Amino acid sequence: MVRARVLAIVAAASLLGACDRPLTNPEKGAALGAAAGTGIGLVTGGSFGTVVGAGLIGGAVGYLGGAAVDSSRR
Repeated sequence: MVRARVLAIVAAASLLGACDRPLTNPEKGAALGAAAGTGIGLVTGGSFGTVVGAGLIGGAVGYLGGAAVDSSRR
Protein backbone atom coordinates (compact mmCIF):
# COMPACT_ATOMS: atom_id res chain seq x y z
CA MET A 1 0.00 0.00 0.00
CA VAL A 2 2.80 2.41 0.89
CA ARG A 3 4.64 1.48 -2.29
CA ALA A 4 1.60 2.33 -4.41
CA ARG A 5 1.20 5.71 -2.71
CA VAL A 6 4.86 6.59 -3.18
CA LEU A 7 4.67 5.55 -6.83
CA ALA A 8 1.56 7.69 -7.34
CA ILE A 9 3.25 10.71 -5.75
CA VAL A 10 6.34 10.26 -7.91
CA ALA A 11 4.19 9.91 -11.03
CA ALA A 12 2.24 13.06 -10.19
CA ALA A 13 5.42 15.00 -9.50
CA SER A 14 6.89 13.82 -12.79
CA LEU A 15 3.81 14.92 -14.71
CA LEU A 16 3.78 18.34 -13.07
CA GLY A 17 7.53 18.74 -13.41
CA ALA A 18 7.47 17.95 -17.10
CA CYS A 19 5.50 21.06 -18.04
CA ASP A 20 7.20 23.30 -20.60
CA ARG A 21 5.86 26.53 -19.08
CA PRO A 22 4.68 27.70 -15.66
CA LEU A 23 1.22 26.53 -14.67
CA THR A 24 -1.64 29.01 -14.94
CA ASN A 25 -3.92 29.62 -11.97
CA PRO A 26 -6.67 27.32 -13.32
CA GLU A 27 -4.11 24.55 -13.86
CA LYS A 28 -2.72 25.00 -10.35
CA GLY A 29 -6.24 24.89 -8.96
CA ALA A 30 -7.04 21.71 -10.88
CA ALA A 31 -3.89 19.98 -9.64
CA LEU A 32 -4.51 21.01 -6.03
CA GLY A 33 -8.21 20.16 -6.18
CA ALA A 34 -7.58 16.74 -7.68
CA ALA A 35 -4.92 15.97 -5.10
CA ALA A 36 -7.12 17.14 -2.24
CA GLY A 37 -10.16 15.24 -3.50
CA THR A 38 -8.18 12.05 -3.99
CA GLY A 39 -6.51 12.40 -0.60
CA ILE A 40 -9.80 12.94 1.17
CA GLY A 41 -11.25 9.93 -0.65
CA LEU A 42 -8.30 7.79 0.48
CA VAL A 43 -8.40 8.99 4.07
CA THR A 44 -12.11 8.27 4.41
CA GLY A 45 -11.53 4.74 3.13
CA GLY A 46 -13.65 5.00 0.02
CA SER A 47 -13.69 2.41 -2.74
CA PHE A 48 -11.64 2.89 -5.90
CA GLY A 49 -14.56 4.46 -7.75
CA THR A 50 -15.24 6.86 -4.92
CA VAL A 51 -11.61 7.94 -4.74
CA VAL A 52 -11.39 8.50 -8.50
CA GLY A 53 -14.69 10.38 -8.49
CA ALA A 54 -13.52 12.57 -5.64
CA GLY A 55 -10.33 13.36 -7.55
CA LEU A 56 -12.25 14.26 -10.70
CA ILE A 57 -14.71 16.45 -8.84
CA GLY A 58 -11.91 18.11 -6.88
CA GLY A 59 -10.01 18.80 -10.10
CA ALA A 60 -13.06 20.36 -11.74
CA VAL A 61 -13.83 22.55 -8.73
CA GLY A 62 -10.17 23.53 -8.45
CA TYR A 63 -10.03 24.51 -12.11
CA LEU A 64 -13.14 26.65 -11.80
CA GLY A 65 -11.79 28.29 -8.66
CA GLY A 66 -8.45 28.97 -10.32
CA ALA A 67 -10.17 30.45 -13.36
CA ALA A 68 -12.23 32.72 -11.11
CA VAL A 69 -9.11 33.91 -9.29
CA ASP A 70 -7.33 34.44 -12.59
CA SER A 71 -10.19 36.47 -14.08
CA SER A 72 -10.53 38.62 -10.95
CA ARG A 73 -6.87 39.61 -11.16
CA ARG A 74 -7.21 40.96 -14.68
